[in-house]
Amino acid sequence: MTQGPNRVLDDLAKLMTDAAGVAQGARREVETAFRAQAERFLADMDLVKREEHDVVRDMAAKALDMVEALEARVAELEAAGGKGSGRTPPANDD
Repeated sequence: MTQGPNRVLDDLAKLMTDAAGVAQGARREVETAFRAQAERFLADMDLVKREEHDVVRDMAAKALDMVEALEARVAELEAAGGKGSGRTPPANDD
């Protein structure tokens, strides 16, 4: 008779262990499905990666620096007499 309750407890423990394994497997399946759906959603939104954004931002900053340097150079040339350099604007024949 002592074997009866022990066997029931052993079967119950085995059942609980199997249930825990199934729950872990289900959790992994749900996580994988959710991750795939989130990646698909983000891909459909046409978002850029941070690295790409940083590269474009740096390029824009360099371009602005070049524009500022060129504007300063033009102002310097105009101040030095570049306006009266002998060049005449094209005639408008309208």
